[in-house]
Amino acid sequence: MAAKRTGGSTTRVKVDGHEVVTYSHGRGKEVLFLLNGGPGLPSAYLREPLLRMVDKGYRVVTYDQLGCGASDRPTDPKLWRIARYVEEVETVVKALGLDRFHLLGHSWGGWLGIDYALKYGRRLKSFVISNSCGDMPHLIGELNRLRASLGPETEAMMLRHEAAGTIAHPAYQAAITILNYRHVCRLDKWPKPLAESVADWNMGPYGAMQGPHEFLYVGNLKDWNRIPDMHRIEAPCLILVGEHDELPASCASRMQLALPDAELVVFRDCSHCSMYEDPAAYIAAVTKFLDKHRDGPRRGR
Repeated sequence: MAAKRTGGSTTRVKVDGHEVVTYSHGRGKEVLFLLNGGPGLPSAYLREPLLRMVDKGYRVVTYDQLGCGASDRPTDPKLWRIARYVEEVETVVKALGLDRFHLLGHSWGGWLGIDYALKYGRRLKSFVISNSCGDMPHLIGELNRLRASLGPETEAMMLRHEAAGTIAHPAYQAAITILNYRHVCRLDKWPKPLAESVADWNMGPYGAMQGPHEFLYVGNLKDWNRIPDMHRIEAPCLILVGEHDELPASCASRMQLALPDAELVVFRDCSHCSMYEDPAAYIAAVTKFLDKHRDGPRRGR
């Protein structure tokens, strides 16, 4: 795990009548802009391990999305839409004076990054889609498969509690804990930045857009599917996935087939938080890809 760094700069940016907090580390000419997972999850869990890219000569930039971390936390449910978040990202990019940069989106940040790339792709030199997917209905089917792996009795118990609205029951929560340790982070003790971000998760945006937990998608993103549109993303893409990822390799393969210029890397013995489970391999894959695309795509808009 990367050592926690000091000396980075922060700024506040006005978005939709509120403020979000941005973070910048390093002085490299090449910018790596991070979009963390969630929604509603503070950016620290992704920022901390990716600060290793500063040592590779990159300036690492990210921000706490509206509703999480040090940013404002309004409660208006109309704010929790992916289209609004796309414009939020563009507002932050403009405020920071960024133009051509490398984008890395993890989990929900990958979905957000895909929609951003479809609208503002001219800004991207490259795009790393980390532990994410492009087709939510397909993912929901894959998550149901992972749930079924717990056994028919456990699966039936989960469905019963979901129907009754009693998912806080200890038996149900125990099943979710097993799934989290199998498919979200397989480390016996979750690293401090990850544990602290999870403890500070704002369930307002998360519940509205995704659902009550990682294995039940009932929010406004449940029908989101960009596979038919991803051929329009011109930036070269790197797709990263863990062998045991909750967003599995089948999702990654669908994106690779849809994109015009994409590479795929699978991390052995890793799950959704590959940057913690095998940090050396993760940073090596990102560095190799970004170094190759410092000049951006050959095609232009």
